[in-house]
Amino acid sequence: MKQIPLSLGPEPVYSFDNLLPGANAAALAHLQALTPGAPPVFLWGGPGSGKTHYLRALALAWQAAGAQVGWYGADQALPWELPAQPSLLLLDDCQDYDAGQQHAAFQLFVEAATHGLAVVATGTAPPVDLALREDLRTRLGWGPTFALQPLSEQEVRSALRREADRRGIALSDEVMDYLLTRFARNLKHLMGLLDRLDEFALSAKRAVTVPLLRQMLADQG
Repeated sequence: MKQIPLSLGPEPVYSFDNLLPGANAAALAHLQALTPGAPPVFLWGGPGSGKTHYLRALALAWQAAGAQVGWYGADQALPWELPAQPSLLLLDDCQDYDAGQQHAAFQLFVEAATHGLAVVATGTAPPVDLALREDLRTRLGWGPTFALQPLSEQEVRSALRREADRRGIALSDEVMDYLLTRFARNLKHLMGLLDRLDEFALSAKRAVTVPLLRQMLADQG
């Protein structure tokens, strides 16, 4: 069946509390035990494997403990500056960094080593396979590397059910089946669709049903 691309609405809360590790329990345990000055950690996997969720959950946990977190992604313009009192540096989607951002990322590793900061980075492949400058690849691959596995269909169902319950949405099995048979099983995209559906149902003052979902898709394109 043809997979339907989704546009993303506002994102849900990403935390360790609503993260389903599936086959990634070792990566989750390592991140939850991470301390300043530990060797850098690299998470890699394809779209929908949860890389950004792990980073955001980690940032939320450290910020809740009073730490300053720096987030650096390919969509952020240079210069990349450290927080006032940094503890954790997060480098997201390293494979997309341009030459200037790669230089900046290497400098962040130098700062991290000097000040004893923790670094966690993500990419679509292991560091050795990324088309990046050699010194940056070496830093990215210096510490533990975890290949994140996508969630199974049952785990995706559980994640959607948990988010629907958090929002107070009565998500029937019929609606769930419709979502999982007609859209790519990418949890980030499905969460975005659930957010759109929640807003559409509230504005229409109707329960979430398959006909309402079809109407929303027809109206929003």
